[in-house]
Amino acid sequence: MSDFPLPVRMIGPGSQPEEQELDYLPLPHEMNTFRMPDVPERADAAALRASRDLLAAFSAAMERWNHVESTDGPRFDLSGMAADALAVTNQMLGEGEVGITIEGRPSFRIQESVFTGIWRVCAFDASGETIGDWLEAAALPRVVTDAARQGALPRIAAPPAPPGAMNSPALLVEIDAQMREPAPSGRAHVINLTLFPLTPDDHQLLASALPVGPVAMISRGFGNCRITSTGARDVWRVQYFNSMNTLILDTIEIVAVPEVALAAAEDLDDSRTRLAELVEWMSESCE
Repeated sequence: MSDFPLPVRMIGPGSQPEEQELDYLPLPHEMNTFRMPDVPERADAAALRASRDLLAAFSAAMERWNHVESTDGPRFDLSGMAADALAVTNQMLGEGEVGITIEGRPSFRIQESVFTGIWRVCAFDASGETIGDWLEAAALPRVVTDAARQGALPRIAAPPAPPGAMNSPALLVEIDAQMREPAPSGRAHVINLTLFPLTPDDHQLLASALPVGPVAMISRGFGNCRITSTGARDVWRVQYFNSMNTLILDTIEIVAVPEVALAAAEDLDDSRTRLAELVEWMSESCE
């Protein structure tokens, strides 16, 4: 999976006009829909059976998992798997719409499979060597929320407002109040920056008070949604782009995890069914 840097970027009346071009994951030309992966025609028989056995065990673990009562789904270590069997497994899982990077030590690269809520998670040391590799079922891998909260400040440490700041000081007061007293329902408090006239000094103050955090996510569909953690605990930047890569909605969400980043319960149920079908299909190919 390729890297995708996601710095805080804001636009609107009075915003800074020019920024350096950034490299993002390629945008799809149409909406992604589910397609059952193809069983490799030339796969080694032993590798295919090993992959089938792993996915069968994982499917059985998903059947036992009640995702309503527990957020911690099954997690299978892949680090000891033979390279050819792992290659077959990767092909069977495919690449879904959500990719995640976590910067730090260790760093992580996470890719959702074509089965929503089933994730490949790889951990790397400072030299880029793989130190962890596992398959996990979850609305969102636990390492993502842990990394977002680790080191994040419980209150906003905003610098003095520059002379040209108009709306940003009030926005920061609102964000800080929501951090101190989050909604009892756990629902996100959303601030739509697209609706506010923001000066360059407003952008500067928001960027200083809400520095980019270690977690960056991208969800691809007709366009894409980019989600980044910030240096403030449970405060996220959520930005929506159309298929032309034009920012159409720029928001700040105060919530444990933005809902758009989570696999829905019905998607997890659907993935459980489809994974069982894949295992059955692979078993027929093993005969």
